[in-house]
Amino acid sequence: MAALSSLMGLGQKSQAMLAEIGIVDTERFLASDPFELYRAMAEAGVPVSLNLLYAMIGAQEQCHWQQVKRERRLDILMRLEDMGIAVK
Repeated sequence: MAALSSLMGLGQKSQAMLAEIGIVDTERFLASDPFELYRAMAEAGVPVSLNLLYAMIGAQEQCHWQQVKRERRLDILMRLEDMGIAVK
């Protein structure tokens, strides 16, 4: 069971936020939809941000979160809207 710290872009703060919803290892993290993780954290009262979502997507796809933001921001915002998740 590999630690989340082995993934690109997930710092200690992000790891602590994921731990609040029971995600503490890479296997479980990589098997999860980052949008559903974002929703679960928001519903649990974790202070989520778009940068956190970009970081989770980047960690799963092995690319920098800023690349995710730059290349997919609009698609991500539209998916969140389709899910009924308000962006702060």
